This record gives sequence, structure tokens and C-alpha cells, in this order.
Amino acid sequence: MNQALFIIPFYNEGKRISFDEYRQIIDDSKEIDFLLVNDGSSDDTLSVLNKLSDDLKNCSVYDLSQNSGKAEAIRQGILHSQKEYEYIGYLDADFSTPVSEMVKLLEYAKKNRHLNIILGSRVKLLGNQVVRSQRRHYFGRIFATIISKMILRAPVYDTQCGAKIIKTNIAKKLFEKPFLTRWIFDVEMLLRYKINYPDFLIAVKEFPLETWIEKGNTSIKLKEFLIFPFQILKIYFHYDKRKE
Repeated sequence: MNQALFIIPFYNEGKRISFDEYRQIIDDSKEIDFLLVNDGSSDDTLSVLNKLSDDLKNCSVYDLSQNSGKAEAIRQGILHSQKEYEYIGYLDADFSTPVSEMVKLLEYAKKNRHLNIILGSRVKLLGNQVVRSQRRHYFGRIFATIISKMILRAPVYDTQCGAKIIKTNIAKKLFEKPFLTRWIFDVEMLLRYKINYPDFLIAVKEFPLETWIEKGNTSIKLKEFLIFPFQILKIYFHYDKRKE
């Protein structure tokens, strides 16, 4: 039995999915099981995902009848999983984080059993290939600083990278209840861990990715960026009363 499950959410990705690319990547990763979650797509996404599942033994599809957003799609995927995996990971459908990088996170987790959560981190370092637009980079740094100083009160560099590895028993608890926000649920997930487990600074680790390439056509629209401050405040007031 494979030790890890990687969850990938999809919403109207029919035109962007390369069947051959996906088939090759999943087939080359036989040590991993993949759960492709269709988040109520209205195009042909589901048919493409089903064809992948039919062709590949380590690939399955979970179809959500209505679009609920990335947070809920991943949450439903985690709760839907019935096999006894040691780790659950999730990543974005555009492979901005390659599966090969996810495998590195997974191997690091296996070598450091005291870690419960591994966060992929998009740190631009000499010799690596982290490519993102200046607009997203600077917005990300402002956002990360606010989250680090005001919300998590811990030195987290990058909460919003789409690559995460979590021990399954921990993931089931952290994703048990719906999240308040659609796009910054990662912050809520970390807050839930910090509130309920005393070893946050020991058991949560950021892992610099060697490769992360922004693919463009992000599904996060301008209006989502504009409401981020309100989402941050919503999280702050909801969880602050539960802290320490």
C-alpha cells in the first residue's frame, strides 16, 4: 500500500489539462496515490479526470456536484480518503509545484518523523528556479508579513504556497470543519494546529522549493485580492478568542 495520497482540486480546467502530461506524471509516481477532486466544473474537466482514473491504478476521482472553492474541495478530498495513508499532501492543478518537488517534501517528512506539517516555501535563492510575477511577489510579502506578525505570531515565510504535506491523522482533525475563507484557508489550518497542539514551532516546518513556476491565468481574481484584508480580519476575530 502506498504511504501517501496527493490531492489535486480542479475547477473548469478542461482547456488547461494536458492529458498526456498528467498521465505521464502520475504513472511515473507509482509510489503515490492521487485523488483528483472535481469541484463542480461546468466544462469537460470531469470526463478528462475520469479517463485518467480509468487508465491509472494509482489515480481516482472524487466528483463534487457543486463548486465550493479550493478550500472545501481539498477538505472534502481529505475526509473522503478511506485508506490508511501515513501522509496526505495537496498541490495545485497547474503543477506550478511539480510533483517531483512534492516527493521531496514527502521524503523530508519521512526522515523527520517529529514533523506533522511540511509547508512548501517559494523562496528565491541562488541556483533554484522560483519564478513568479513581481506583483504577486510583493503582494505575497506584504500578506505574509501581516499573517506572520498579527495572525500566526510565528515566523512563517509563505503560507500560501499550494504545496503541503501533513500527517493523515493530523490532517483529518485540521480539516474536519469547514473553513471561513475560500482562498486563505492555509492560514486557518495553521491556526487550528497552533491552538490545539503545543508543538507548533517544533512540528511545523517550511521547506524551500527548488522549482516553482507561476503558470499565469490564476483563478484568484482581482476582487479576491481586494477582499483579503476582510478575510484576514474575519480569521483574526474568529480565532483570536481561542488562542492561549
